[in-house]
Order: sequence, then structure tokens, then C-alpha cells
Amino acid sequence: MRPDRPLILSVLLMAAGLGLTFFYCTGNVGLNAAYPLSGAALKINFATYGPAALGGPALTALGLMLLLWSWLCAILRVMGLFGTPEDREEEGPTRLFGPTSHDDEPSRQLQ
Repeated sequence: MRPDRPLILSVLLMAAGLGLTFFYCTGNVGLNAAYPLSGAALKINFATYGPAALGGPALTALGLMLLLWSWLCAILRVMGLFGTPEDREEEGPTRLFGPTSHDDEPSRQLQ
């Protein structure tokens, strides 16, 4: 299995879950900067109500599980333990611009 599709889905699920959680939340944030640094404090307080209180963390957790799965797929694919032999064959270098098979023609070399 290629790790790119689960990775895209995991990012979308985590974004949806965190978006639901923070879109429906009420709360405040406080920052106190002080010297010495032992007196500095950051306080975050938020509460989410309604269906987002259950759906947001559930979507975020599902996204994190898919992220771990895609990470595991990527590691196994690099090690060569996951996938078919055709997937492991590397292609040669390809050109981004210009023709690739017409470089040998004499008419093109004259121009």
C-alpha cells in the first residue's frame, strides 16, 4: 500500500476534527510574561458544546491513527517489506521539458 493516500486522508480528518472542536468552542487564553521565568504562565481554557464535543475529538483521533498507519507504511515501503516487486523497481531519470526520444535525429542537431 502506498502511504500517500492515507496521509492525505489523515490530514483532512485531523483538520476537520480540530476545526469542529475549535469552531464550536468558547473560552479564553491568558499569557503572563515575567522575569524571572518561573513567574511566566500560559493559561488556555476552552469548552466545546454540542455534536462537536464528541465528533471533533473522534475525527482527530481517527486522523492520528491514519497518520500512524501511513507512517508505518512508508517505513515498510522504504525497507522493501511492503509492496509488489513492480513497485520497488526504480525508473530511470526522466526529462521535465522537451522531447526524450527525438534527441538522436540529425535534423534536430542542426538547428
